[in-house]
Amino acid sequence: MYICRMKNWLLGKSLEELREIVSQLSFPSYTASQIALWLYRKKVGEISLMTSLSLSQREELSARYIAGGFKPLEKILSKDGTVKYLFPAGCGTPIETVVIPDEERSTICVSSQAGCKMGCKFCMTARMGFNGNLSAAEIISQFLNIQESDKITNAVYMGMGEPLDNLEEVLKSMEILTADWGFGWSPKRVTLSTIGLYPATKEFLEKSRCHLAISMHNPFDQERLELMPVQKAWPISQTLELVKSYDFSGQRRISFEYIMFDGWNDTKRHADGIIRALRRLECRVNLIRFHEIPEFPLKTSPDGKIELFKKRLTDAGIVTTIRASRGEDIYAACGMLSSNKKL
Repeated sequence: MYICRMKNWLLGKSLEELREIVSQLSFPSYTASQIALWLYRKKVGEISLMTSLSLSQREELSARYIAGGFKPLEKILSKDGTVKYLFPAGCGTPIETVVIPDEERSTICVSSQAGCKMGCKFCMTARMGFNGNLSAAEIISQFLNIQESDKITNAVYMGMGEPLDNLEEVLKSMEILTADWGFGWSPKRVTLSTIGLYPATKEFLEKSRCHLAISMHNPFDQERLELMPVQKAWPISQTLELVKSYDFSGQRRISFEYIMFDGWNDTKRHADGIIRALRRLECRVNLIRFHEIPEFPLKTSPDGKIELFKKRLTDAGIVTTIRASRGEDIYAACGMLSSNKKL
């Protein structure tokens, strides 16, 4: 079914890599920019359609490469307008991509791995285990091969997988999104969400200008460890020390994701812990209702409790929002992405 992977994809290549390709083929150097334009701005899926290249150039290129990209296997529509796509992946385990329309905005939630090795106990993706990293090409393919491709205004690396556990390919895909020769997006349109892998977080902050969202879920190290094994290697307190050494007062934004679990992390003590932890850091906190998954004991906090929690943070000067739940009926909401299908 996927014999096309026997040929190399042009999709996912940087401008420098495209220059190497055209040099090897003895094409003029400017041909690399032409190919990038066709791939990332004009979004063509066939080399034969790259008509600014001569016929002989297209034929020679097609003998060694294909444009690349996977078409979705399945599309599911939520009653609230959220869309979930199932895409094939080179590792053999499909991945899921979510599109969330909201008035003038349309956000794509992209996956960076098939499964995840972080083991967070409240996450369906973690239950899949880890099946492989996605290449930059497979990440970019999600942008290009959805029906809403031309309407996407924002992107979040918040789908399946821990993006910082696949940092090289994630950074490469972000370069394609934000470079003048790529999609040409502002970095302000892109957010990476992580549970806080310390060394990779530091590298991301140094190499990218995209926004950062950190999944906190509990401000206390020992309590966070109960549900998030990463806490043992990289405590949230250590990650907070790191991000406080960077300047987030300009166009770059840092936010903290906080899933609300009834009786576990939604008390006044926890709100005060967040206030102390985030002191002198310009940021925002996004409160998220927990979307229940099978065989997990905790429930979401009642709405009234979430509102009181928000008020305490807001009164302390922390910009706080309650994120609307989207796509829960099709298992597209936060923490619910999962596919154990094999291709």
